[in-house]
Amino acid sequence: MSNRLLMRTHRHARLLGPGDRHESCDERADRLWGELLHEVRVALTAVQLLLAFLLAAPFTQVFAHLPATDHLLYVVCVVLGGAATGALTAPVCLHRLVTGLGVKPEAVVWAARLTLTGLVLLLGMVALALLIVLRTVLGARTALTVDVMVVVWCAGCWLVPTALVRRTAVLRRGSAPLDVEP
Repeated sequence: MSNRLLMRTHRHARLLGPGDRHESCDERADRLWGELLHEVRVALTAVQLLLAFLLAAPFTQVFAHLPATDHLLYVVCVVLGGAATGALTAPVCLHRLVTGLGVKPEAVVWAARLTLTGLVLLLGMVALALLIVLRTVLGARTALTVDVMVVVWCAGCWLVPTALVRRTAVLRRGSAPLDVEP
């Protein structure tokens, strides 16, 4: 990893406190860490449930009769699920391996990045799983249309409120919020 990236991460992590809550940098890092772990628990549950169903699919009679395209979509979907699991469990591993080193603010920044990556992978996994099912029920063209609409809806649910809240925070403070990745 480059020194420039490490310095940027360190600088950003130290900007996390004290904020409007009158907390030290370490207190803020502790609070943000707790909040992040709650978010990871929710997302990881979604990944586990979907991945469990996906892993059982090849052992059904219907799976053998799916076209090659659906088998490929399935493989990519399972790989995305494995990658999402890795990204969403990485913050726990990161925390365990750096505990006691005095780098919690930096760990929070990295954990937030990994969690966001895991959420994007989860969206890809959901989109592909939905596409496979819809192709079986509706046909390829209609399935793709419906799938794209669902992905746009999910992205909108994630991004529109975020943009509105960030805009409000920027207008209120006169600058970008400090505890969000630039």
